[in-house]
Amino acid sequence: MANKIQAYFKESYDELKHKTSWPTWSELQSSAIVVSVASLIIAVVVYLMDISLRTLLEQFYKLF
Repeated sequence: MANKIQAYFKESYDELKHKTSWPTWSELQSSAIVVSVASLIIAVVVYLMDISLRTLLEQFYKLF
């Protein structure tokens, strides 16, 4: 059982070290910018939906 666990960690390390392609620093920076811009756009859309739904419901409740 201990040999299986040891083999698992050894193979995992080998795969991470030799078979995985890691992004460069510039690729990480550009990906971070894309994620930040997308998050900002989604936050603005959700905010606008919240404001419009709140306004719509306030107008609806004024009718009663």
